[in-house]
Amino acid sequence: MIYINNRDLLDQTLNFALEEYALKQLPSDETYLMFYRMAPTVIVGRNQNTVEELNMDFISKHDVTVTRRLSGGGAVYNDPGNLSFSFIAKDDGDSFNNYKKFTEPVIRALAHMGVDAQLEGRNDLTVAGKKISGNAQFVTQGRIFSHGTLLFDVDLDVVSKALHPDKAKFESKGIKSVRSRVTNIREHLAKDRTIHQFKEELLHYIFEGQDHVPEYRLTDQDWTKIIALANRRYRNWDWVYGKSPEFNLQKARRFPGGRVDFRMNVKKGRIEKLAIFGDFFGAGDVHEFERQLIGLKYDPNILDQKLKAIDCHHYFGKIGAEELLATLF
Repeated sequence: MIYINNRDLLDQTLNFALEEYALKQLPSDETYLMFYRMAPTVIVGRNQNTVEELNMDFISKHDVTVTRRLSGGGAVYNDPGNLSFSFIAKDDGDSFNNYKKFTEPVIRALAHMGVDAQLEGRNDLTVAGKKISGNAQFVTQGRIFSHGTLLFDVDLDVVSKALHPDKAKFESKGIKSVRSRVTNIREHLAKDRTIHQFKEELLHYIFEGQDHVPEYRLTDQDWTKIIALANRRYRNWDWVYGKSPEFNLQKARRFPGGRVDFRMNVKKGRIEKLAIFGDFFGAGDVHEFERQLIGLKYDPNILDQKLKAIDCHHYFGKIGAEELLATLF
């Protein structure tokens, strides 16, 4: 494993570009680890409707950056008190949605610092029932990254102000607010540390106490490509906010595998336009799925046959054809 040192860069658009660059451009026979912090930023999942997830008034008044990641899942607010980690590796066929594989080294490191963290639910690390980390993954061309947050000393009061959370997500868990289900790692440490000390200890523990942590040296040429990618994707309005069509029909449901939200224009009984949002975790590009439904009659029997012919789990993770049909009708 090789460490990618981003020199504590706080621009998350560049951090995501660096992560994607490492996934697609660096030698594929290596596994990489990177950490990143960020200025106050809201990050939405790949398949989410950005505007509906955010408190835009608060974000504009407080100069909060907004960007979208390649991976699925829900929206998160982070600031310099959060430390995110990312493992970039070969996809061995047993990696996607296998969060235990990538969070276990972090859990062991936290235990070493006196923090009893557990992997719970789909993708969360918790301490005493409260969330300290959310994780997500992205797969392409035989490679995967699995990244997650570590709420070390985040301003938790801002979390509920910056986001418009899906009420069903919290009602289904019997929890009243975002603020009540998260906690900072710093409160649970056996011995207090700064976030920089925390990162260094985490780094060396994951590398099993090696005197010299192997590091990939980013060249000027690397950075030129990374900056271009940040401009093309993570700073691009079309990527972050998207140009969604107007819809005359919305169907949404939440399942254990996540929320699915269909927005459709149905004209003369056929699906003319379709966009799907949600915090589900699928390996496939949901736009490919959308295109397979365009032009079909909005009819339960026809869509049932079509959905059964598609590998829905490829696009929606643990959500299958039966659940999607139940959402549509």
